[in-house]
Amino acid sequence: MTSSARPHLNRRLAEFGTTIFAEMSALAASTGAINLGQGFPDTDGPEQIREAAVRALRDGRGNQYPPGPGVPELRAAIAAHQLRRYGLSYDPDTEVLVTAGATEAIAAALLALLEPGDEVVALEPYYDSYAASIAMAGGRRVPVTLRPHAGAFRLDLDELRAAVTDRTRLLLINTPHNPTGTVLTREELAAVAELAVERDLLVVTDEVYEHLVFDDAEHTPLASFPGMRERTVTIGSAGKTYSFTGWKVGWVTGAPGLVAAVRSVKQYLTYVASGPFQYAVAEALALPDSYFTAFREDMRAKRDLLAAGLTDAGFEVFRTAGTYFITTDIRPLGETDGFAFCRSLPERAGVVAIPNAVFYDHREAGAPFVRFAFCKRTSVLEEAVGRLKALAG
Repeated sequence: MTSSARPHLNRRLAEFGTTIFAEMSALAASTGAINLGQGFPDTDGPEQIREAAVRALRDGRGNQYPPGPGVPELRAAIAAHQLRRYGLSYDPDTEVLVTAGATEAIAAALLALLEPGDEVVALEPYYDSYAASIAMAGGRRVPVTLRPHAGAFRLDLDELRAAVTDRTRLLLINTPHNPTGTVLTREELAAVAELAVERDLLVVTDEVYEHLVFDDAEHTPLASFPGMRERTVTIGSAGKTYSFTGWKVGWVTGAPGLVAAVRSVKQYLTYVASGPFQYAVAEALALPDSYFTAFREDMRAKRDLLAAGLTDAGFEVFRTAGTYFITTDIRPLGETDGFAFCRSLPERAGVVAIPNAVFYDHREAGAPFVRFAFCKRTSVLEEAVGRLKALAG
């Protein structure tokens, strides 16, 4: 007797199948559509940083297993970056951990810090790995939904407070926020910090878009607020800031006990990764402020180009204060189902987008919203805008 009829995927992960990103990227390839779905650039980052990776390869640095916590040069560079940008002081040896991208950092942190049955309050809509990582840890996710208000998505602090119970172990915060483009204000972050301290909660904060904030928005690390450094695991990444998403170099900073806990899990996931690239990212983190300013201004111009084109095509466009992404409402186009809309868009207009409903527990709340990525060459965005005019009749 065989067990072939028995489900192979464990119950915790039964709700998770192939990601929408794989489906939509395959649709882009099969139709020749412009892929504004998945958030990766279509150009490489700075030449000098690429050359730093090549130099590390040629010099034999990182071609074998790097140290488990990350190469010392990168850990020191991460600590220096946090001090220079935010005034946060971390010991490179005990308070910094290099990971295989931010996605591994999220998984390792949640696996390390949660017990089965613990509740995790997360801002909905959320990056899809959050839900899967919480499930793998045996936790229970409790969404607090960011809702449209005055042209953007905002956090209801009363709803956040109400979501915290005696079973809550951890807050999972993402700012700048994917997919909505919201950047939490200093006042909102102060309220989150006050709640975490009052209820003695751990916090995992995903700040991978820290250098992609626009207009008058400001990124402030949650760990910088009173009482938060000792309870916050901060996650960063090189991929989004330097346009090397394939290198998979992320990191964790936090108090020694928290970082040690995350390291205990991380060593059984990838163990180590991205050896030569770690040396290159160490150099990237030391780039002058002019690099970050120019990068941000380039992305702001691309945001504005795509936002104007989407508005002309008939979408309601929500204001993006940070990240690679613009969220739109398709109801002005006479549509209500984001999944159906995105699956038909390649044939209708030759463009691929992502239905925001995949980022919601309550799919109906995200049904009319669709996300577009603007981290592409200007010529590609101009072509996409031209194609989307077909929706306006």
